Amino acid sequence: MEFVIFFMIGIIGNVVGTLVGGGGLISLPTMLLMGLPVHSAIGANKVSNTVSSLSSFLVILKRKEVSSKEALLVLMFCLGGGILGGLIASFLSGSTLTIIAIILLSFAFVTSFMNTGNFDGTEQFHANKKSGTALIGIGMYDGMFGPGSSTLAMYLYASQKIAYIRAIGLARVGVFASCFGSAITYISTGKIFWPLTIALMLGSIIGAQFGVRLAHKLKTEHVKPLLRLVTVLLILQMIVDYFNFSKYLF
Repeated sequence: MEFVIFFMIGIIGNVVGTLVGGGGLISLPTMLLMGLPVHSAIGANKVSNTVSSLSSFLVILKRKEVSSKEALLVLMFCLGGGILGGLIASFLSGSTLTIIAIILLSFAFVTSFMNTGNFDGTEQFHANKKSGTALIGIGMYDGMFGPGSSTLAMYLYASQKIAYIRAIGLARVGVFASCFGSAITYISTGKIFWPLTIALMLGSIIGAQFGVRLAHKLKTEHVKPLLRLVTVLLILQMIVDYFNFSKYLF
């Protein structure tokens, strides 16, 4: 029964995660409620996200809706940021990481009303001081904490006048880059409970593929409202997590 539940979590979480990010909003709390230890839950999420994000990106790359050059740039920035984030995370408490996440997501939410990017542009991704720094920061955030990193990336690509499907492809590359190192770490330290992780991974692959196909049918004017909704839900979840974490401290 647990195998089926984790399989369904993977499907639903990755449909949402592929479209607007924030798939962890569904998968992580559900796994924790089912009694999976926190490190095993995060590890399962990282392993499944690494595989599913690569699978959805390859579909978009095959359709030539994103170029190899763009993908390589995003991969380099996010991989570097993810490594730095993993190193920094070891020096920060859980409550501090949660506060950082709330601030970043709140900033992204507010600034989304200030720029005119609506995923209807035709620009390719170009590395410059602003975009490169932002991607390193998003990679660091994912390496440190994780939830909402794809959502932050989608806001960045909207501001760069990048089309929605291209933005999804680039966001999935970023997820792959920043999750890959973390997944290796969790595997090497024996934190992975493989039967349920495999169930989650199989569901995640199907969910990611379904999400890519659904994205082609989603109107661009509906993307930002969905993105903002997921952002608000992520912020609310993290506020609850922060106060729950504080109970253990005091």
